[in-house]
Amino acid sequence: MSRSLAMGVLGKQIVKGIAAPLLRNYTSATKLVDIVVNDKTGIATVSMNKAPVNSLNLELITELNYSIRELEKSKCRGVILTSSLPSIFSAGLDIMEMHKPDIKRAETFWRTLQDLWLTLYGTGLPTAAAINGASPAGGCLLALSCEYRTFVEGKHTIGLNETKLGIVAPKWFQDTIINTIGHRWAEISLLQGALYSPEDALKIGLVDELAKDKADAIVSCEKYIGSFARVAPDARTVTKRVVREAALNWLEKNRDQDLKTFIGFLEQPKVQKNLDLYIQSLKKK
Repeated sequence: MSRSLAMGVLGKQIVKGIAAPLLRNYTSATKLVDIVVNDKTGIATVSMNKAPVNSLNLELITELNYSIRELEKSKCRGVILTSSLPSIFSAGLDIMEMHKPDIKRAETFWRTLQDLWLTLYGTGLPTAAAINGASPAGGCLLALSCEYRTFVEGKHTIGLNETKLGIVAPKWFQDTIINTIGHRWAEISLLQGALYSPEDALKIGLVDELAKDKADAIVSCEKYIGSFARVAPDARTVTKRVVREAALNWLEKNRDQDLKTFIGFLEQPKVQKNLDLYIQSLKKK
């Protein structure tokens, strides 16, 4: 018989309850993250659940990081990252965390984002993203941080489009996409702030597979994680760390400077003006 767990934000105690057979449901106290662990496969599906667009604010980032760390402590065989929203994976970093910010909160926000990336990009668990909708900027970063990506077909796009917003993608964002699609395609994509359709994303290797719908994407991700059934976990974990070591080490060694650069960027009047114009344009839609 399976169990249900309610997971609190910011490391609150896990409370036990009752659930349907074969699945263990973990729900955050504020319901920003839903987790279902299949007891048969051992695979956890982590769903972002922050309507309307899964904008990555401090609270959502905190819960995502905590969720993955808790799953690392369990006997989970792998993690699928997806969204509970029908047509959005994640719209990226929450602009309101950067627009006319409280500097103390902005510092906490950026350090927590660093933590999340270090956790997701560096976890020894097999990871796959079932991208069920639009995934620009920070949403793309989350998907790229996973080992495998399946993108649902449709009119939505994916990419690091920071330059189109007047923003410079940090080095660790850039390292992540370079390590995925190669230096040349990454350079073009970053400079243009390109957003790719599912078909074009597949062509350049930004995603690994296309799916007809979210359920199909989940199955694809399960197959990827299941492919490691006969691979020695310790050997897999060490190999992954070696492959990703340079990017991880850079941020681990340069976290303070990276934070200083981010805060300095936010304090520029031109940047705040661009963010203000962008927010106004969103209000008109």
